[in-house]
Amino acid sequence: MKKLLLIFCSALLFTLHSCGIYSFTGADTGAAETFQVNFFQNNADLVEPGIDRTFTNSLQDLIQNQTSLSLVNNNGDLVFEGEITEYYISPMSATAQNTAAQNRLTISINVRYYNTLEPEKDFERRFSFYYDYPAATQLVGANLETALDEIYTRLTQDIFNAALTDW
Repeated sequence: MKKLLLIFCSALLFTLHSCGIYSFTGADTGAAETFQVNFFQNNADLVEPGIDRTFTNSLQDLIQNQTSLSLVNNNGDLVFEGEITEYYISPMSATAQNTAAQNRLTISINVRYYNTLEPEKDFERRFSFYYDYPAATQLVGANLETALDEIYTRLTQDIFNAALTDW
């Protein structure tokens, strides 16, 4: 009986220890323990107030939720910085009366990623995503929040994947 209990405890210990190696997000942070997300300045021609702060916070939240890294204000092992380069609305489809039936909000962000522990993983890359909505809808209030949430969810996940996964 003691032998069976010993085998069971060993198997349980081995299983729990093995879980520490695997990450469900696929993130590979290497030896990094900290990260920093510098403020993403809004340099787009069309300025929507607050989107820079909201994007910066969204990226911080995603990394905190999907890794065990600690957020720091400076000297992070992993550093994300950049700027919002495009924020524009364009018509996507027309009606028979030559008016827009659907519009598209597009946001592009230039990201510089620095891995101070593994500099060969550094990159500078542009990420872009969009949100389509009916032309009769005003993009304000809850409609704007919905659009930004969808765009930021995709952009932050794309940035996360580019920096911390090999997908």
